[in-house]
Amino acid sequence: MIRVEVAPALLHWACERSGRSNSDLRKRFPQVEAWKQGEVQPTLKQLEAFAKTTHTPIGYLFLQRPPVETLPIPDFRTIGDKGIRRPSPNLLDTLYLCQQRQDWYRDEVHATDEPPLEFVGSLKTTDDIVSSAIRLRDTLDFDVKQRRQSSTWTEALRQVIEQADKLGILVMVSGVVGNNTHRRLDPQEFRGFALSDPRAPLVFVNGADTKAAQMFTLVHEIAHLWLGESGVSNVEVATFPAVHSTESWCNQVAAELLVPSDLVRAEFESGRDLDLEELNRLARLFKVSTLVILRRIYEMGQLDKDEFWSVYGKETDRLQQYAGGSGGNYYTNVVARASERLARSLVVSALEGRTSFTAALHLLDIKKTSVFQKIARNLGIQF
Repeated sequence: MIRVEVAPALLHWACERSGRSNSDLRKRFPQVEAWKQGEVQPTLKQLEAFAKTTHTPIGYLFLQRPPVETLPIPDFRTIGDKGIRRPSPNLLDTLYLCQQRQDWYRDEVHATDEPPLEFVGSLKTTDDIVSSAIRLRDTLDFDVKQRRQSSTWTEALRQVIEQADKLGILVMVSGVVGNNTHRRLDPQEFRGFALSDPRAPLVFVNGADTKAAQMFTLVHEIAHLWLGESGVSNVEVATFPAVHSTESWCNQVAAELLVPSDLVRAEFESGRDLDLEELNRLARLFKVSTLVILRRIYEMGQLDKDEFWSVYGKETDRLQQYAGGSGGNYYTNVVARASERLARSLVVSALEGRTSFTAALHLLDIKKTSVFQKIARNLGIQF
C-alpha cells in the first residue's frame, strides 16, 4: 500500500477552502484528522478521493505550502467597504470554465472573420448615467413597455437574454458549477461576472439568486461590457457609494435602464405609503426586485437614510426564501448554462468537423453524445 507524504498545512487548507464541515469530511475520510495532524499519511487512492471531494487540484497537495489563489480578473466584490479576498472552488471553477468557453468562441469568430463588436468599450465611467442607460437600452432594444407586457420575471429575463444574445453576447445563467447540481453557487459570494472581449463578450449570472435579482445582475454585467472591463461582482444595489467607481457606475446605469427616474417618479406619488403592497406593485411593473425599487425611491428623496436601511433590511430577509436553483428541463438548462449562442456554435462546429466531439462535450460539460444530439435537436439543428 503506497502512502503519500502531504504537508498537514495543505490538508488543513484544502478542508477550509472546500467549505465542507469537519463532520462531513470525517464521514467520508475517517482518518482525516490524523492526516491533518501528521500522525498518518493517506494512500494515493485516498488522496485522489480527498482532492475530488474538496474540489482541490491534486497537484496543489504536493506543494510545500498552501498557494494563494486569486481571481484572474478584477474582483469588485465587497462586504461593507472591504474586499473579499478568498474565492471559493465553486467560483474559481465556474470562472475557469467560462474562460475556456470564451477562448473557444473567440477562435471560432476569428476563423469566420466576424468584425469586433462596436459597443464593447464604447463608454467610460465619466459618461453621463442617464444618456449611457438610454444608449444601452436602445442597443438592447428592450424598454420598460416591453417588460410590462411580460407576465413574469422569468419571461422578462428570457427576453433580455435573447436580445443580448442577438448582439453577440454570450449570456450564461447557472446556479451550479457546470452541470453539477451537487455544487451549488452561493449568491452571497458572487452574483455575476463579466469577461470583456471585442469579439466574444461574456456575462455570467448566478442562477441560484432570485429571478428579480438576476435581472439587475444581468444588466449590471452588460454595463461592464460597454466599459470594456471584466470583473466579478456581488452587485449590492444598496451600497452608497460603491467602493469601486466601476461598480458604482454599472449600478447606476443598470438602475436607470431598468427603472428610469422619470417613470418611477410618475408611478410613485410623493407621500404615498411605501408598504409591501406598493413595493411589490412597482417591482412587478418594472420587473426588478423590491430592493432596486427601494434604492430608486431613496434616490428620489422620498426616504431618508434611516428609513431606507430599515425597510431594506426587512426586504433582504424576506427575499431570501425566494432564491433557488433553475429546475426545469435538463436539456434547456444545459443550453442556458452555456448560452444558446455558444451551444449553437459548438454543435455546428462539431458537425462540420472544425471542433472535436470530445472538446464540444467538455465545453458543454456533458458526457454523452446522446445528450449532445438531443441538445442539437432542441436547437433545431438536424444531423
